[in-house]
Amino acid sequence: MPEAKRRRLDSAVEQNTMEPVSAPSPFLPTFESFRNELDEHHDRRERIVKASHDITALSKKIVRALQAPLPAAVAKEIEPRTKTINELFTNVAPDLRGIDAWRYQRQISGGIQEFIEAISFRHYLQTQRLITMDEAQAEIPGGVELTADDYLLGLFDLVGELMRFAVTNMATTGALPRGSPEEVDGGGQGRDILTDLRYIRTHFEALDTSSSGVPGSFSGLKKDAGKKMGVMKTCVEKVEKAVYEMIVRGRERPKGWMPGGTEDRAGIPREVVESF
Repeated sequence: MPEAKRRRLDSAVEQNTMEPVSAPSPFLPTFESFRNELDEHHDRRERIVKASHDITALSKKIVRALQAPLPAAVAKEIEPRTKTINELFTNVAPDLRGIDAWRYQRQISGGIQEFIEAISFRHYLQTQRLITMDEAQAEIPGGVELTADDYLLGLFDLVGELMRFAVTNMATTGALPRGSPEEVDGGGQGRDILTDLRYIRTHFEALDTSSSGVPGSFSGLKKDAGKKMGVMKTCVEKVEKAVYEMIVRGRERPKGWMPGGTEDRAGIPREVVESF
């Protein structure tokens, strides 16, 4: 009995060794092509994500520098950061050509929005105007496309910086920032910053995002506008409250007192003002 079983096993082994090796699958080259395409996709995606993060970080530093009171020092500080951001946009631009501009929109969107916040803040401080979409597009090198969604969401974030700028100035100078009277005839400047904030709020409140984006696609405006709308309104209300308290009680307070506080405080740290 064991011998018969052994003979059957030997016969099966011999039969297997005599069978020819099967030819490679004709589908193998196709799947190798898919693999290479996926590898290229992930590499490109990582480059775009890294560029977006770097642009975001540098833009935040520019915004913080623009809050400083010394224009010469500010210009010196933001110039190298702006140059680095331009290089990042230029380097990542080839990965955002054609259909890839939409394929990787989610990955680059955050960096573009932060950059719009920075350049729109700088533009406002210099001209007391909102930067237009065409002007903002001209600031982005390499042919990287600026979408209407990223432009508007960047302006939403601008309101927060204008609020900090207004409160900081009221705390340190006792006055609400306003444009120079000499500029009134040159384009409608000379207004105070609260008037501008209310103007921005009114137009954002009229913004209809119900039809924004294509169903099933990424639409930053439709996704984020509701949340940013609430933050924007809160920022404007903080400036309104600060101006009210400055007018009603400001003359009784020492220089350096922060509007909205519960006690008289002089020499307020910057982080306290920014958290207001």
